[in-house]
Amino acid sequence: MHIAIAGNIGSGKTTLTTLIAKHYKYTAHFEEVDNNPYLSDFYKDMQRWSFNLQVFFLRSRFRQLIDIKKKSKKIVQDRTIYEDAYIFAPNLHAMGLMTTRDFENYTDLFGVMDEFITPPDLLIYLRASVPSLVTNIQKRGREYEEAIRLDYLTRLNERYEAWVTTYTKGKLLIIDIDNNRFHENPEDLGTIISGIEAQLNGLF
Repeated sequence: MHIAIAGNIGSGKTTLTTLIAKHYKYTAHFEEVDNNPYLSDFYKDMQRWSFNLQVFFLRSRFRQLIDIKKKSKKIVQDRTIYEDAYIFAPNLHAMGLMTTRDFENYTDLFGVMDEFITPPDLLIYLRASVPSLVTNIQKRGREYEEAIRLDYLTRLNERYEAWVTTYTKGKLLIIDIDNNRFHENPEDLGTIISGIEAQLNGLF
């Protein structure tokens, strides 16, 4: 069983990954943030470091998927490889922060990887307004995230919405975090668990 959690920066993916893993006693796979050698530099100079950062994330998540496939454990994954390829990299290219040469190289690399990827059994998408994202980002107080631009978050949100409406690789559960405070309200978390149960019952 492989559950993956998707959502914009600050939507609560890591928190929900932790809570679901604890509830179901699944193994949690987190995004490499603290040991990412490019993230801080990227937010200071997106154009210079965009390609390096995206290749790092692509490699990291592909390795996660290979490990998941080998170990055959029950997994909850914080962010998917699809978000890198269909949201973050195209957004950087569209904003002029990644050259066409680098973007085409990146896209070709993902195309090779995609042949070996098994999609998650259930994708949970955390939908959030930009004000909610900004509030959550400020609360966690990561220094390098202080430089995130509002237009960057807004464009990412638009791409997330476009992507999720065409997602057909597996089952999908959408959670509106503007109206669900699962990280502080057990009843809201219960609503998500009930939604997961409803989706997973159809997998067997």
